[in-house]
Formats: sequence, structure tokens, C-alpha cells
Amino acid sequence: MFGIILGLALLMFLAYIGWSIIWVAPIAAGVVALTGGLDLLEAYTGTYMEGFVGFAKTWFPVFMLGAIFGKLMEDTGMARSVATALTKVIGTERAILGVLVSAAVLTYGGVSLFVVVFAVYPLALALFREANIPRRLMPATVALGAFTFTMTAIPGTPQIQNLIPTEYYFTTAMAAPVMGISAAVVMAVGGYLYLRWREKKLVAAGEVFTEPKDKNMVTEEEVGKIPHVALSFLPLVIVVFTLNIFNWDIVVALIAGIVAIMLLNIQKFRGFTKAINGGAGGSVIAIINTSAAVGFGSVVRAVPGFEDLTRLVLSVPGNPLISQAAAINVLAGATGSASGGMGIALEALGDRYYEISMATGIPPEAFHRVASIASGGLDALPHNGAVLTLLAITGMSHKESYKDIFVVGVLIPVASVFVAILVSTLYPVFGIL
Repeated sequence: MFGIILGLALLMFLAYIGWSIIWVAPIAAGVVALTGGLDLLEAYTGTYMEGFVGFAKTWFPVFMLGAIFGKLMEDTGMARSVATALTKVIGTERAILGVLVSAAVLTYGGVSLFVVVFAVYPLALALFREANIPRRLMPATVALGAFTFTMTAIPGTPQIQNLIPTEYYFTTAMAAPVMGISAAVVMAVGGYLYLRWREKKLVAAGEVFTEPKDKNMVTEEEVGKIPHVALSFLPLVIVVFTLNIFNWDIVVALIAGIVAIMLLNIQKFRGFTKAINGGAGGSVIAIINTSAAVGFGSVVRAVPGFEDLTRLVLSVPGNPLISQAAAINVLAGATGSASGGMGIALEALGDRYYEISMATGIPPEAFHRVASIASGGLDALPHNGAVLTLLAITGMSHKESYKDIFVVGVLIPVASVFVAILVSTLYPVFGIL
């Protein structure tokens, strides 16, 4: 088991200092293999690559189509249209809420986190400027809307963090709706109240909005060029409804959304190839990152020390949902990736937790929802790719803004896991999750 811990520590350290998990994961897996008595070459070309390829085979269509869907939403202006309409309805006097809701709606509609950041930022800039809110709160506001409750907790979200558990627990994206909504309320309300408190505190201390070096804002001319909001909402609705109401496979649901975008923007057909190429290309890095993490988990599972690790994790006293949440949170933090951490944990322990579910009577849906929510906790540590992108786009530094990202993106989501687990204990009484 020492080798597994050493490999995990190495993975965490190298990922934290900015080394790509694509080649860090095989190195860490090599450490695990050597200390576990496995043949190094066989562990890499066999065990590691089997886990890598297995995950890619299952999930690449979802990663690719999701990225294409998001890129088309961005390039056609539909994502901007939705965000603009929502912020107008909510009003500049509630700028934080407007940005939060805009990011949340886009994420729940299936738009990738990175696209949401690009789509919402110019509007957030304009709203924060008009409301004179310190710009340091902007990254945390976007993170709350895009990286938390709509990514992991709200039932039916088509984000990959809510889909991966279906493969291990034979569930659907709507698994455990009461648990999910309970956790989502904690994240959304708790995060919003925190940001409003921080806004008042910073303003009282004399902080005001400061212009970024790149004055990127939405002009009336730009708003006039984007599609009508009713048409822009339609692809988002199609993906969510076909996935959860019609129970279509996520691949088919995303294709339906993509076709809808193209038909509704047929006059922009010359730009479709560029958008599709961009989305498809971007999805490759995302799937390889997560597959690399899953490959590491496969090697961990193959060494003798894995049984000791399993006993250690499962020996956490109390509800087995707690040990699952702890394992996924730690691994998500180690890899800087929600899907990567979940992939490692479920690849290694998913079968065992499913057996526990069958033996204890705790529904698989509860394990699904806890796994999803837990993946969105420690993943948002400083080395997380989405966090780095968010700070870069908004022109803020870790020193200026990460404290607030940590509260709304790590601290409150971790607390929400325990709320979800508490709700699950009521299942024997009320019979619903």
C-alpha cells in the first residue's frame, strides 16, 4: 500500500506544480507498479493502457459531442444571447446573481465549463462595472454558477461528472433528485450569500471596480448580432429534455442539440466547420487527461496493496457513502480534475461500492449522486485547469481571487456532500432519494 500512497503523492505534487497529467499519470503508475512487484513494461502497455483505452472507448463520443455542442453555441452567439437575456431580466443591481444564473443555465444546458467562462465574462465585466463591484469577486461568481451545483448536483445535468457514475451504478442522470437538489440549494444559496457578504465587506473597505487591461465588454452593436434568446434557449432545452424526459442516450441527445443549433443558424453555415473542428480538437485533450487518470487507477487496482487500500477506505466508520465521498474528493484534489478523480476512484472501487449497495440496501442512486457531488469539491484547488483558465480570462491572480473561489468552489461543495448523505439516511422513512 505504501507504493500506492507514494504514487498518489507524486501525482498530486506534479499536477499541483503544473505538469500535465497526460504524462504524469504514467510516471505515477510506474511507481505504483514497481513498488507493487509488477513488470513495469507490462503494467504500462497492458494494465495502464487497458484502463486508458477502456474509458476513452466509452466516453470519447460524449466528450467530443459535448465540446462541439458548446463550441457551436459559442461561435453562433447563442451562448452569449442566453447570458445577455438573463442578465437583463435580473438587472444590474443584482449583478452577482445575474452572472451566477447565466453561468448556471448554460452549464445545465450542456455547454462546457470553458465555453461558459468565455461566454459570460464580457457580460460579467459590464455588470460589475455598472454596479461598481470589485472585480476580484468575478471569478468566484462565474465558478459558483458553472463549476458547482449545475455540474454535479442538479438531477439531469448532462455534464460528464453526472454521467460517469451511470456506468458503474447502472443509474440515470436523474439519480437521487432529492439528494441532488438539497446539495444544490446548499451550494447555490450558500455561495451567493457568501459573495454578497464579501461584496459588502470589500465595498465598505473602499474597494471599487477596476478596469482590466483588456477592456472586453459587450456593446449594443454586438448584442444586436446575436440570435434571438428564444431560439438560443432551444438547443439547451432539447439536450436536457431528450436526455431526461425521453430517456435518449446522451450521445443522441447531444447530436439533437447540435443539429438544432445548425438548423437555427443555417445562415452561418460557413463557420460550422471551424466550430466543429475546434470543438472536436479541444475534446481530445479533455478525454486524454481523464483517461490518463483512469489508467493510473487501473494500475492501482492491479497491485497487491490495493486490497489493503480498499480495506482502509471501506473501514471509514459509518455510512459507506462517506468513505466513497472521501476517496473521490481526495483523488479529485490530487488530479485537479473532477472527472479524473472520480474516474480513478470508481475504476478502483466502483464494483465494490455497487456490491455494498446491493448488500446494505442503500440504493445505487445514492452512491451515484454522492460520487458526482464529491467530485466537485477538492477538484477546484489552485492547480485545477478550469480555475487557471478562469483566472486568466478574467485577468485576476490567485492572490486576488482564489480565496473566494475556494469558499464557493471547494468549502461549500464539500459541506453539501454531507447534506446529501444526511438526506439519504431518510430513504428508509420516506422511500425517496
